[in-house]
Amino acid sequence: MRPKTHPMHQFFNLKTLILALFLSLFFIFLMKSTIFDSSTQNPSQKFQSFSSQAPKNCTLCNKIPRSLSHALIHYATSSITPQQTLKEIMVAASVLAVRSPCNFLVFGLGHDSLMWATLNHGGRTLFLEEDESWIQQIHRRFPMLESRHACYDSKVQQADSLMDVGKGLECRVVGDPKYSVCQLAQKGLPEEVYDVKWDLIMVDAPTGYYDDAPGRMTAIYTAGMMARNREEGGITDVFVHDVNREVEDKFSMEFLCEGYMVKQEGRLRHFRIPSHRNELDKPFCPF
Repeated sequence: MRPKTHPMHQFFNLKTLILALFLSLFFIFLMKSTIFDSSTQNPSQKFQSFSSQAPKNCTLCNKIPRSLSHALIHYATSSITPQQTLKEIMVAASVLAVRSPCNFLVFGLGHDSLMWATLNHGGRTLFLEEDESWIQQIHRRFPMLESRHACYDSKVQQADSLMDVGKGLECRVVGDPKYSVCQLAQKGLPEEVYDVKWDLIMVDAPTGYYDDAPGRMTAIYTAGMMARNREEGGITDVFVHDVNREVEDKFSMEFLCEGYMVKQEGRLRHFRIPSHRNELDKPFCPF
């Protein structure tokens, strides 16, 4: 999720997109608040509440949330743009527009993190990052973001052997990845990661572009297992970035399943994975 250099025209397109997303979020927030107030108060209550709290001559008194105003100012003045392209961002943003406020788990921490947290205004967005010094650096700039350190013991050069391991029966058993005997299950995450029912999961880390990097093999597998292990009837939207690379391509198709894939836009894939918890005879991947 670290930023990369983009051509100047793409920089302005991304900045325009982000500003438009935040403004859309504000109007959605405003409309929800207005509808809620109208549906829960009778006319006399609404008049009393309005007259007692609203300044004179005020026709629209809902204020923009501080987190949203902070993000608007940051992205309007920053020369750093998110690593994902405009079209890739829109895939997850469109899901957040429907599902937020929700629980959103993101593997990776970067300059786009403030955007994701703000688009999930009112929900919980938790970022997992392998580099503790990078966590501290981002925290100094964006102290409102919730991030945790994540340890990985895999390497990209082990991907082929881990793929073979993942095809074994012990890796196809649905359960809490914290207690799984599968070598691909990520067991070193903070305790709270396993306890929360995540509605959205974005896999955009750890580092995976050289042989000795941790790679995203365990993150992709664990995201799929968390989705399958959630309560009955629950659906988890899982996104994997950088699927132009071999590991992200093969592991997302194998463990998130092509049959669950909703869309691919550029280097981003979107999967919708249903709960398997109370249907243990359900195949790991749909036919």
